[in-house]
Amino acid sequence: MNEQTIPYKIYLEEDEMPKYWYNLRADMKNKPAPLLNPATLKPMTFEDLQPVFCDELIEQELDDTTPYIEIPKEIRDFYKMYRPAPLVRAYNLERKLGTPAKIYYKFEGNNTSGSHKLNSAIAQAYYAKKQGLKGVTTETGAGQWGTALSMACAYLGLDCQVYMVKVSYEQKPFRREVMRTYGANVTPSPSMTTEIGKEILRKHPGTTGSLGCAISEAVEAATKQEGYRYVLGSVLNQVLLHQSVIGLETKTALDKYGIEPDIIIGCAGGGSNLGGLIAPFMREKLRGKKDYRIIAVEPASCPSFTRGKYAYDFCDTGMVTPLQKMYTLGSSFIPSANHAGGLRYHGMSSTLSQLYHDGYLEAVSVEQTSVFEAAKFFAQVEGTLPAPESSHAIRVAIDEALKCKETGEEKTIVFGLTGTGYFDMVAYEKFNNGEMSDYIPTDEELEASFAQLPVVPEA
Repeated sequence: MNEQTIPYKIYLEEDEMPKYWYNLRADMKNKPAPLLNPATLKPMTFEDLQPVFCDELIEQELDDTTPYIEIPKEIRDFYKMYRPAPLVRAYNLERKLGTPAKIYYKFEGNNTSGSHKLNSAIAQAYYAKKQGLKGVTTETGAGQWGTALSMACAYLGLDCQVYMVKVSYEQKPFRREVMRTYGANVTPSPSMTTEIGKEILRKHPGTTGSLGCAISEAVEAATKQEGYRYVLGSVLNQVLLHQSVIGLETKTALDKYGIEPDIIIGCAGGGSNLGGLIAPFMREKLRGKKDYRIIAVEPASCPSFTRGKYAYDFCDTGMVTPLQKMYTLGSSFIPSANHAGGLRYHGMSSTLSQLYHDGYLEAVSVEQTSVFEAAKFFAQVEGTLPAPESSHAIRVAIDEALKCKETGEEKTIVFGLTGTGYFDMVAYEKFNNGEMSDYIPTDEELEASFAQLPVVPEA
């Protein structure tokens, strides 16, 4: 098709929105390893998970055989407030780079939360409400997940308690205030409000915190309050399931114009955005129908894919969660205070970890200053100020497009623009002032963390 007939933004009609989530695990020959009970080292059962998670979400978490799960009408109606989300042809970026590559990005930032996180937040809040709960607890890094959950809880009349990673709480006061405006209670983590928080502060006085710390506190808070459950914004199978709407819409939009991507790129912290974006494309790859090149991009300061170990580990720093087999830097690893808060997690989704281990996707790590160079360039050329997390994908999309410029190949590149960066101006200020630095953990630091991994006899 003549590229001039492809609009700058491809919008779907409301009736073209997905009516089912796609469960990627159903098509995986090698299923992700099961969650283990840390006390018994046996697979977690429904009953084991009931004190922490909502019942229907546990069903989704443990289901690795049902390919399609219907999206309840109430959730689809909520989605209509900001979905379908546009697929954008980056004509301006292509021209500025002088590349023969064709570049598309799926933009998930056109809602008040500023990111893709609302896709799962409303689902998890819906199931909590349906179960008759009073409220939910959670963690948040950069704040997009906490904002999304506070919006969903306000819509459904649920109490929302958020433990926000301390460095982000301090760097992003306005993100915190958006959460509070939607009615959430926001606590910087680690805090003195939980026993685990107190213990972490005792061991690491003055720590800037991490998602692992905040998860520990949120889980403790949920289990100590009647009528509350814990919900998580990434990593878990249920979250990747909900986020599949991203990839399903992307593929529908591409198919409408007969577009076949060669390379699909997403930023990777815990895996929610990447897993959602690649879901239907990975389905075709798993079924042997297509051979897309899929690239996960992570920060060099928190490189779980590229430098982590594939092993069972705790999902949190306080070691109260189940054990998950994943690429991990160790639950005791606390990343440097970089500006991509949503990617500062020590581990990776078990589903994506299995796919990476089996060679279905590749991973690269990029340094912070290089990421912000790409972010600033993209903002100037395409007009949207990207979130630092999304800018990891932008960096590699630009790099791949420049390779096409050298080779003359007309590859089609699709990447995920997970959200906007309007609450990340402290980071942009540091970059603009030349005060931003790159930190890469040493092998010795990682080895010290690996040494604390739990010992789990492999079956």
